[in-house]
Amino acid sequence: MENNNSKKWFTLIVLILGGGTIYKLSSLKDAFYIPMQQYLHLTHTEIGLAMSVYGIIQTFGYIFSMYISDRFSKKILIPLSLIGVGVTGFYFATFPGFYGILVTFAILALFGEVAYWPVLLKAVRLLGNKDEQGTMFGFLTAGRGVVDTIVAFSALALFSFLGQGARGLRGAIIFYSVITIIVGVISYFLLEDDKILDVDENGNKIGKNKATLHGMMRALKMPEIWVLSFTAFSVYSVYCGLTYFIPFLKDIYAMPVTLVGAYGIMNQYGLKMIGGPIGGLLVDKKVKSAARYLRGAFAVSTIAMLIFIILPHKSMSIYAGMALTLGFGVIVFSMMSVFFVPVEEINVPREISGAAMSIGSLIGYFPAVFAFTLYGSMLDRSPGMQGYRNVFMTMIFFSVLGLVISSILVRMIKNKNRKLTSEQECTA
Repeated sequence: MENNNSKKWFTLIVLILGGGTIYKLSSLKDAFYIPMQQYLHLTHTEIGLAMSVYGIIQTFGYIFSMYISDRFSKKILIPLSLIGVGVTGFYFATFPGFYGILVTFAILALFGEVAYWPVLLKAVRLLGNKDEQGTMFGFLTAGRGVVDTIVAFSALALFSFLGQGARGLRGAIIFYSVITIIVGVISYFLLEDDKILDVDENGNKIGKNKATLHGMMRALKMPEIWVLSFTAFSVYSVYCGLTYFIPFLKDIYAMPVTLVGAYGIMNQYGLKMIGGPIGGLLVDKKVKSAARYLRGAFAVSTIAMLIFIILPHKSMSIYAGMALTLGFGVIVFSMMSVFFVPVEEINVPREISGAAMSIGSLIGYFPAVFAFTLYGSMLDRSPGMQGYRNVFMTMIFFSVLGLVISSILVRMIKNKNRKLTSEQECTA
């Protein structure tokens, strides 16, 4: 048992390494937005279009993930995705033209989202038993935050060492590419092969392709998966609003430029390290239900944001503003870390975990297609405090929506457990 436990945590570490490196190229703008404009000759609109191409491929690609993630082993898909992203990065480092960059982001989305993300979620779910899901997903989020931070700062250091020009940007891209490929090779040798089922739920042999398609249909017909997916949708809609705490503190609190970078790193990476374990441990050790935890967290986030809106921000200390916004971010990241954990509570068969995670990702991450445009347009239409108030009220709306949907999910789980208990008693 001790060996199995060590093996489980070792596998999680390997998965964390991949999860913390594979998205560095597709999120190059996070650390190198200005150099991308200068040396790739991109406008704000062109960078936005590249991200839109990525988001479109990501969103609709999850439809294909329902088949891919349960049909092929993680030992193949995870290394292939990592190496594919790394190789694409070498083309990116040639500084292609605008259309070449659009193609680059489309390929990064295919490898990083369609072939990788649902498989990663499935692999983490299958690592732990029912009582460990929160802990597993919580430490996945925290671990990715640690790797994100180390890799991003290393690339920044290399960029600075190479002169902070075109040579530095190319070096940073190649660095990301090499690291991703290395992790892909490591993953191939350290991850175990999955057993791909070739039977239906009644044990009848039907072949791997047919079994996978049959599993997709089973997942699509489970109403609990759809309710769970829209719970994740609500969490992610609130999460998108965290981005606007940065300009809020700069515009309303006059945050010094020297603090903007430090706050941004903490807002995007540091909160993963804090919120991930908090959410995971509370779910497994205290609340004993991710669905109930999400319902409670939605209620807390609604109340917290209502209080935040009415505070006298223009007369408050910048450090008070930073503390309050980061505190709210911890709540949101604790929810982000566990919003797929109820897959275990709704008793999704483990052989269709990939299809379930793909549906959850399709719906859950869909706000990336519209939320940033929605929030940004609010600020453009109403500059100043009124615009930010509109953003925060919209975040409250999504929190209330999540509270309602997660309450439905809790009720569905309760009814399903009651039905299973009744069936077991009748059988006995």
